[in-house]
Amino acid sequence: MIKIICVGKIKESFFVDAIKEYQKRISKYTRIEIFEIPDCNYDNIKTIREESNAIMKVINKNDYNIIMDIHGQMLDSISFAKKIEDTLIFNSNITFIIGGSLGVNEELKNICDYRLSFSMMTFPHQLFRIILLEQIYRAFKIINHEEYHK
Repeated sequence: MIKIICVGKIKESFFVDAIKEYQKRISKYTRIEIFEIPDCNYDNIKTIREESNAIMKVINKNDYNIIMDIHGQMLDSISFAKKIEDTLIFNSNITFIIGGSLGVNEELKNICDYRLSFSMMTFPHQLFRIILLEQIYRAFKIINHEEYHK
């Protein structure tokens, strides 16, 4: 099973449609759930603390938890697919965590099993959720030796 824990709701219908489409595609290979944590609007320090604490409340420590972190390891799509495939051998659940726009605290990063970066660039959170879903879908296509990845 793949879980995605993320901060904030998606408001734009075109993003919602893209998310639903990739969830449908991924569901051919595994169950997928998205947990949305409400975003906070305090000063920066309190916002990071409150959003990180809310994420930590829903993390299952028995899952393999991957935090999306700009300073994390970068993988190409084939290596990402291998990471998912290898992880699912020993863990039935992989949870991807996308923090809020201000990031997450070190405590949350430290309880995760892996730090992953897709780029040194900054992406809007709504768009990044779609990028992550697309890469998960691509990974399952690669794992199953199906046409899609070029």
